[in-house]
Amino acid sequence: MRGGIAAAILGIGLMLPQAARALCDVTYRVQPGDTLAKVAETHYDDAEQWTLIYYANQSVLAGQGQTLIAGSDLYLPCPAENPVPDATPLRQSGAELTLLTAGGDMPFADQDWPGGGMITELVNAALELSPSPVPYEIVWDPDLSQHLEPLLGQKRYDVGFPWIKPDCGLTPEVTLCKEFHFSEALMDLPVMLFRRADSDFRYGEDADILGKRLCRPMGRFTHDLDRADRRWLADGKISLTQPGSPEECFALLMAGAVDAVSLDVFEGAAKIVAMGLRGQVVPVDQPLSREALYAVISKTHWRGTTHLYRLNAGLAKLRESGRYGEIVQRHLALFWEALK
Repeated sequence: MRGGIAAAILGIGLMLPQAARALCDVTYRVQPGDTLAKVAETHYDDAEQWTLIYYANQSVLAGQGQTLIAGSDLYLPCPAENPVPDATPLRQSGAELTLLTAGGDMPFADQDWPGGGMITELVNAALELSPSPVPYEIVWDPDLSQHLEPLLGQKRYDVGFPWIKPDCGLTPEVTLCKEFHFSEALMDLPVMLFRRADSDFRYGEDADILGKRLCRPMGRFTHDLDRADRRWLADGKISLTQPGSPEECFALLMAGAVDAVSLDVFEGAAKIVAMGLRGQVVPVDQPLSREALYAVISKTHWRGTTHLYRLNAGLAKLRESGRYGEIVQRHLALFWEALK
């Protein structure tokens, strides 16, 4: 799958044809019954492109699901046409400041993806805009199990990314909570439910999930299922199957052994295409939860607060300048075009 998408990216070229068809770069007044997917279908001729609208309207959509508030205004951006990443003059081999990522996680962090991935490019740009910017190096190590300990915990590298933040109020003993500081959120991440197209499974509110059978691969977070207002696992309100891979989850779904698969919007879409399940498996409109991706640094790092301040300040400038949105929209356009 990784090689297939990378090849598709190379074949896209400098012009993403979806942009030519889109009714975009406009403000849209939400109508009763609208969802992000419906608006995307109308304006982009592709319901999957709802993420373009989602990421361009974070402040407007705060607290809303896919079902939108009638009368509110949404900005509908055009899919980016130029996949060329920004220059990174401060990124230098052997630099004192080192950042660690695993790669193989498209579209977020991957050596074969333009700019090294969306999160990689956001981190690059934030560091370029930080106060008193310094040279930095990004190191790729595919063995994620070694990243927190020993590589970051023992300060062999300074900053790690991207990581999902656990519910540290619920699980303060988790290593990430106990031993690491988090940056400001690098990116919001919708976690979706994927159902069989011929299923009557629906999710509009939490009550719809009670008694259902969900699948999420072993090793993935489950704190969103057990937050204080849900306690779905702790109180036995749902059944959760945790096989070894997303592919196994989708196989169970097709066999009727589970009602829905829960993955982030990007991984779910990519796996559906890779497994030849397009048209057989579809996302439920309403996100199950919203997580975020962060950079982390050891609490015992003697320059930890300095590094975090530098990254956070640069990230704030990146958002203010509009470059944040440009980078995100470019990578979203690349991702969805590659899946076509």
